[in-house]
Amino acid sequence: MQSTILELVKERIPGKLQLDPILDVQVLCPMNRGSLGARAMNAFLQEGLNPQRGDEPMVERFGWQFRLRDKVIQTENDYDKEVFNGDIGQVVSIDPNERELVIRFEERDVLYDFNELDELSLAYAITIHKSQGSEFPAVVVPLAMQHYLLLQRNLVYTAMTRGRRFVVLVGQRKALAIAVRNDRAAERFSGLYDRLVTTKS
Repeated sequence: MQSTILELVKERIPGKLQLDPILDVQVLCPMNRGSLGARAMNAFLQEGLNPQRGDEPMVERFGWQFRLRDKVIQTENDYDKEVFNGDIGQVVSIDPNERELVIRFEERDVLYDFNELDELSLAYAITIHKSQGSEFPAVVVPLAMQHYLLLQRNLVYTAMTRGRRFVVLVGQRKALAIAVRNDRAAERFSGLYDRLVTTKS
């Protein structure tokens, strides 16, 4: 299924809609773990869409390899840089001598020291949860039984409403059927109700 997703992202969708495969096509995964989770899909898609070229600079930090042209996501709020959790950008410059890297977020370039790269991860694939509030020209959603615990109607709905022009679901019919039938959102045990009741009495 990984190779099918790569073909969709790299060739079929960009060819049909004249989109940039790195910047315009977003893979949205139900979870981080597993062969179709965001982490494994990021490593696979990075190799397929943006392989290391010759002696171009790159930096390896915190479990990721960052290359020129990579799509990345900010994973925590950084008020000094004015970038926030969920912001997606692209690596436009790497300077190994100065140990600095520049990410372009829309029209703004932001400088990172190599030691700050724990604030970033690759964003060829992100979780559906992380995508809330964002929109992308095209979206590819892997759905498989390995995501069993998270197969819920609201999750599929969220993923499908992230795509502005085009949405493709890739995977097992059984997984989609389970998700569509499961309209119970996971119960949250925050204790908020008990605190509110205690406060009032």
